Amino acid sequence: MPHTIRPFQPADWSSVWTLLQTTFASGDTYAYAPESSEAEIRAIWVDTPLATYVACADDGTVIGTYKLQPNQPGLGAHVCNCGYVVSPQVRGQGIASLMCEHSQAEALRLGFRAMQYNLVVSTNEGAVRLWQKLGFRIVGTLPGAFQHRQHGYVDAYVMFKQLLA
Repeated sequence: MPHTIRPFQPADWSSVWTLLQTTFASGDTYAYAPESSEAEIRAIWVDTPLATYVACADDGTVIGTYKLQPNQPGLGAHVCNCGYVVSPQVRGQGIASLMCEHSQAEALRLGFRAMQYNLVVSTNEGAVRLWQKLGFRIVGTLPGAFQHRQHGYVDAYVMFKQLLA
């Protein structure tokens, strides 16, 4: 199935909200409160980031989304941060990989020199493996930093990739 990634448009919100709500409610990969309101999540995912994108199937259905933003303000703003969500129906089909590669190209285009993930949950082994495959390194372990809904307090990783030398 062909896939395209394009900038988020307001008409995409209902599809993006469904993906985000399902993912955040599970309480196993993102630190956002599972009961976060639609307005809170829209502010976090669409209104605040520098850019938000959607991945679409060939029929235009939104099957993933990511946001890109500076990881820190001011003197740390040359490092970006991203968050990715893929529809459960298409997990394992390379959508996260496609979005990550797209985000790195966009980050470079927007002037970022590196990318950092601040809280990769250690039990999210598929994501950890994928990010490592795409060149990210674990540069820190945060003991018990994530309160997993099923496993209790688990470690989280800080992962980093230099985009420009």
